[in-house]
Amino acid sequence: MARLYWQGRTTMRRHKVFLFGTLALCVLSLLQYCKALHHMLMLRELYTSSVNLEALGFLWRGNVRSGMKPLPGSRPSDTGLWEPGDDRGEQGNAEVERWIGHGSEDPWGKEQPDSGNVNRMTVTLPDPNGPWGELHKRSFHLRDDPTPFFARTKSGAYCFREGTEMAFLKDDSGQTVQAAREGQRKILHAQQEEPKSAHGKYAQRKRLVKCMCRQGWHGPHCGIPTMVQHSNLPTKGSLMPRMVPRRVINAININHEFDLLHARFHELADTVDLFLVCESNFTAYGKSKQLHFLRLLLNGTYNYMRHKILYVFLDHFPKGGQQNGWIADDYLRTFLSYDGMSRVQGARPDDVFLINDADEIPAREGILFLKLYDGWTEPVSIHMRKSLYGFFWRQPGTLDVHSACTVAMLFAVYDGDGISLRRRDYYSMPGFRNYQRESGHILVHWSIGSPVHYAGWHCSWCFRPEGISHKLISAQNGDFPRWGDYVEKRDLNYIKGLIQTGGWFDGSVGEYPSTDPKEPMYAPKYLLKNFPLYRYILENPYA
Repeated sequence: MARLYWQGRTTMRRHKVFLFGTLALCVLSLLQYCKALHHMLMLRELYTSSVNLEALGFLWRGNVRSGMKPLPGSRPSDTGLWEPGDDRGEQGNAEVERWIGHGSEDPWGKEQPDSGNVNRMTVTLPDPNGPWGELHKRSFHLRDDPTPFFARTKSGAYCFREGTEMAFLKDDSGQTVQAAREGQRKILHAQQEEPKSAHGKYAQRKRLVKCMCRQGWHGPHCGIPTMVQHSNLPTKGSLMPRMVPRRVINAININHEFDLLHARFHELADTVDLFLVCESNFTAYGKSKQLHFLRLLLNGTYNYMRHKILYVFLDHFPKGGQQNGWIADDYLRTFLSYDGMSRVQGARPDDVFLINDADEIPAREGILFLKLYDGWTEPVSIHMRKSLYGFFWRQPGTLDVHSACTVAMLFAVYDGDGISLRRRDYYSMPGFRNYQRESGHILVHWSIGSPVHYAGWHCSWCFRPEGISHKLISAQNGDFPRWGDYVEKRDLNYIKGLIQTGGWFDGSVGEYPSTDPKEPMYAPKYLLKNFPLYRYILENPYA
């Protein structure tokens, strides 16, 4: 009996320990849930309205370092950056320097990157005394975009012109402000807050108004594209149109992707304010090459976009780049950011910096949203439709690439380095906490688009067979196996076979869903409008 008694007591103790352990785990789980919920509520609270942001003004005043003062006639925008006012004048890079906290003449706070280059080559550049002289040393002054993207209707609605049915969108005199387009009509009723006045204040009154949105546009102002509406942006409820659009700077490295460059320029012509285009007289492998883009720029090929292009010339190859190709790959973007942005005048902290590879083309609507709206968080990546050899071989899923942030975040967190923006570890960088504290809002990464809503195109190896062979030879010495080292892989007939079947250089063949050029987001609109000219990447030439 005594033995049974003690066995029973032991069993009860074990059950008690198990119950207490289970209870402790439940309590810890509840505390973690409450903590996460608290952070989400804080995030939503920071973005609910401009009134909330003004109420948090002491965070701005208390945390901003000496010399980092708001611009004249400005107020903190919903992104935590200084929004321009009508009386601000031309502040330029001086304000960017003050916001970042650098007081030196160098807005980057350091010298241009020392490549420890292997060698430099003498190349023929335009006559320094001619009209194109010193093209790679010229600066560019950013100006505000005067385009009237929004219109006020007689009923008081403040509507995005492109996203609103024009038969409905009339000005105060009752005249239609723009020719009507076809589109499915969708009436959205919402409490529309008055946009800020010339002094940067929001009117307190709200009225019940409506904008009639076209298919593909959403929100009370009909200015939110589908690729943003169906994104993971956590602050959709507090987005507000700006009175003064941001300026967008798009940085690109170019080798021989000239047709895709045409597609980019036409896609983003009225959205991007400046294209930083970097070209080197070295391939990514470290061999010398001709400056083909410069030649095309000088002969008038890109005259339709010449006024928005700042040419960046990389005349050296980084030390160690031939042994480790990733050094060369990273250095291209680093030099592009440093040299290009150091020659941009008039940049403001809340302007947008966008960096892409030449074969990554963002869709216009998503970038236009960043330009016209306050309330989105940063950094921003883009879900891109993946294609191989041409848009006819669509690969599964999307390519989600870190691509954009404000100029202020580029300086304060990424130290002005574009390759750092492409990576996903911004939260571990030294300037992250300071920038988050001084900007007054929580930094949350989000992506334009989704795996089923494309926000751009990534067309990999989209060349004719000769172009693919050239890319094989030029490829950096790091992404092994380096197929350009195999003579048989560079054979044009072999490459034509790969294009025909969608196969890869290792002998594998992917499974591709059927595609139709008429499907949405098949390819950039400019290529489709000029189908005969770009047929080689729009339909399989060897099928």
